[in-house]
Amino acid sequence: MTTAIMEDTITLTINGKAVTSESGKTVLQVCRENGIYVPTLCYDERLEAYGGCRLCIVEIKGQVRPLSSCTTPIREGMEVTTESDRITRLRKTVLELLLSNHPNDCMFCDKAGSCALQELVYRYGVRYDKYYGEMWNLPKKDDNPFISYDPNKCVLCSRCVNICQNVVMKGTIDMTGRGFYSKPDTAFSKPLTPDICVFCGQCVSTCPDAALTEKQAMGKGRVGSVDRVRTTCTYCGTGCNFYLNVNNGKIVKVTSDYEAPVNRGNLCVKGRFGYDFIQHPDRLTKPLIRREGVDDTSPEVLKNPMAVFREAEWDEALDLVASKFAELKAKYGNDSVGGFSSSRCTNEENYLLAKWVRAALGTNNVDNCARV
Repeated sequence: MTTAIMEDTITLTINGKAVTSESGKTVLQVCRENGIYVPTLCYDERLEAYGGCRLCIVEIKGQVRPLSSCTTPIREGMEVTTESDRITRLRKTVLELLLSNHPNDCMFCDKAGSCALQELVYRYGVRYDKYYGEMWNLPKKDDNPFISYDPNKCVLCSRCVNICQNVVMKGTIDMTGRGFYSKPDTAFSKPLTPDICVFCGQCVSTCPDAALTEKQAMGKGRVGSVDRVRTTCTYCGTGCNFYLNVNNGKIVKVTSDYEAPVNRGNLCVKGRFGYDFIQHPDRLTKPLIRREGVDDTSPEVLKNPMAVFREAEWDEALDLVASKFAELKAKYGNDSVGGFSSSRCTNEENYLLAKWVRAALGTNNVDNCARV
């Protein structure tokens, strides 16, 4: 066993410091494990690396050219340099070329403060006006209620394409066009509709800049003005985690939690975009009890069906429920009542309901929506 462990362990040198890691990992992975900064635009730990942006290049002793660290596996005795005058010059050139065709409207951009491109440009002191050339003037795509797509801000990192095809396995978008006119898009630039897209928002979660943004969150707060609250999705029993982004007491958007043990940052359309019910004016915030002596066919009720009910305090509502259960048991027996639990609740809550039905009501009539 000791021999097998030793064979799977590799020692290499990064910036003059010896580090040890498991075989099969890339230089970039080992750098991140050891807190060594290497810039990236096209890398997402959920995706298979392909070395598209060329910003993670490093120098490796014995190699003539710098190599992309995200696609280069480590080997025993490898000597890696992540920062040098040469590497900095090459990274700056890549960023300058990206800016030559970028709108550079950071003052008005919703992604300011959380834009990977903006951070890299600032870090390396890149000039936005070094190269001049033809600019994109492509129309924005706002053909669905969830996602806004501005192709003029795209840096062609292909992360949205890769996550749609290789993680979601939907294949809604792909790289279209050639050369200067390349961009990620649907076939024949068709609108995003439910027949070709599940609106999971994975493309938005992986986009490094503002090419893809949550339409519902636009203009409601940048990263510096929102508080992130980690929570669990209530739409089903899977238990996906994510962050609620809150600004001035209101939820403005949902962002992925890449460390979540269940979903690893992946979400469905309900988890990512279905949060508007929380602040909906029609949401019930107090228990409702049916009014006595109200005629269901009266003009008042027909105009406003909620007029049948009145608001109550929790103690009053729970006492009423308990009395009704007691009446039914006394008249028809224990098996005349039961409990139906929801997968939106936690396992602990569902367990308590089942225990209450069996211990307090004296019946095994317990069911759950997930059974069907």
